[in-house]
Amino acid sequence: MNRQGRPSTPGEASSGAVDTVLGHRGLDHEEALIFEQGQAGRSGVDLPEVPAVTSRLGNLARKGPIGLPGLSEPQVVRHYVRLSRRNYAIDMGLYPLGSCTMKHNPRLNEKLARLPGFADLHPLAPLSTTEGAVEVMGVLAHWLKVLTGMPAVALTPKAGAHGELCGIMAIRAAHVARGEGETRKRILVPESAHGTNPATAAYCGFTVDPVPATAEGRVDLAALKAKLGPDVAAIMLTNPNTCGLFERDIREIAEAVHGVGGYFYCDGANFNAIVGRVRPGDLGVDAMHINLHKTFSTPHGGGGPGAGPVVLSAALAPFAPLPWVVEKDGRFALVEDDKGQSFGRMAAFNGQMGMFSRALAYMMSHGADGLAQAASDAVLSANYIQARLSDVMTAAFDGPCMHEALFDDRFLKDTGVTTLDFAKAMIDEGYHPMTMYFPLVVHGAMLIEPTESESKESLDEFIAVMRRLAEAARAGEVDRFTGAPHYAPRRRLDETLAARKPVLRWTPPAPAQAAE
Repeated sequence: MNRQGRPSTPGEASSGAVDTVLGHRGLDHEEALIFEQGQAGRSGVDLPEVPAVTSRLGNLARKGPIGLPGLSEPQVVRHYVRLSRRNYAIDMGLYPLGSCTMKHNPRLNEKLARLPGFADLHPLAPLSTTEGAVEVMGVLAHWLKVLTGMPAVALTPKAGAHGELCGIMAIRAAHVARGEGETRKRILVPESAHGTNPATAAYCGFTVDPVPATAEGRVDLAALKAKLGPDVAAIMLTNPNTCGLFERDIREIAEAVHGVGGYFYCDGANFNAIVGRVRPGDLGVDAMHINLHKTFSTPHGGGGPGAGPVVLSAALAPFAPLPWVVEKDGRFALVEDDKGQSFGRMAAFNGQMGMFSRALAYMMSHGADGLAQAASDAVLSANYIQARLSDVMTAAFDGPCMHEALFDDRFLKDTGVTTLDFAKAMIDEGYHPMTMYFPLVVHGAMLIEPTESESKESLDEFIAVMRRLAEAARAGEVDRFTGAPHYAPRRRLDETLAARKPVLRWTPPAPAQAAE
């Protein structure tokens, strides 16, 4: 996929770049590693001497220095501010990653999440002091159940993949309770599924059986029915699917799976396209995770706090993980211990409070009509992009899409330009590339999700850039693509080598040899 890998140096920002003394370009500073900047004995704070104590570490005590860099406060601040300027973000411009729903995070959410009592809440605080937080969790759980048409929800899963694990563990617990834990060993997964779906099924001890797609990009119903049998535990299906299309046969799929005693797990990554319009519970879904960071505008977290609540049908509700919120006479409480069929805990505590407060703020500020409008606008934006680009790029499937527009690389045939080249050229134009080469069922896929956050002016600017790049590729401007990015702080890197041989630890350079 990456035949264009090449080394990169600070002076290669563009083919016509002028070598500067320090490698800076305009106001974009070349930045050394923080360990390279550190000096022994330098510190941004004055700390009192540590009193002598008797060590209890025995032979585990550290024998050498800890190895942290010594820096002043201005050095630390400048280092991370400079790095942050190189990180593209939704606050900088349109972020077209498909299947990731990079939507605007309203500042109202942030204000409410920082209220005293929420921002400083400790997971070990006594329940008598946290009733307000538990009520926020209870109200959020209520609206998640209303929006999905499901009777139960587990709040503790930390992200989408963790939510998948929750749903499949509940399904496994339900089969065990029926005495079928040893016979229900197969899970059907469409070929266009998110990669975490088959990974989750395999992690839970199931055999993954792929289901092919039709030429329309949807599940092949006949092939699915041919795979059904008494050993099927569940199907894991995304709707709208990863091709950006609504599965029209979803009710028939649910009935067929239920008919052989299996359960229907729905990947809720694309719920943003249908929230307020379609209730998954009405479609026969038994379990579905909801990415609060995709649908309800909480931050993606950069690897930090996330939230992937899982809604459950009446058949799976008894097996939900602890804890859960209950309401009685207007008071909310946590059920921390269950003598029933719960499969146990998924996390030590009760979930990510900061994500819960942000998501509830988003729901309540929009209201039912606003959430439905956001879903409609997301679908409108994607179809607008597809319609405006289909004459210069090739849509993967005929007809309208849902929340994301999917293109393949047929329009690049015989140009010498690949999907990767095209994406790298987008960086020169000021855009983070869309999702590339996914879903795998589409050759050279380019998956674009604009979301409802973008204005028509923003979409038109993006469309103009994409049209010009497509025309340039067809006009034979190959160097523009194979050499891209020309204007980024780094030229194109050898991503394959970086993935296979990552350098994860900084090693101090060897002392220079004195000249003889």
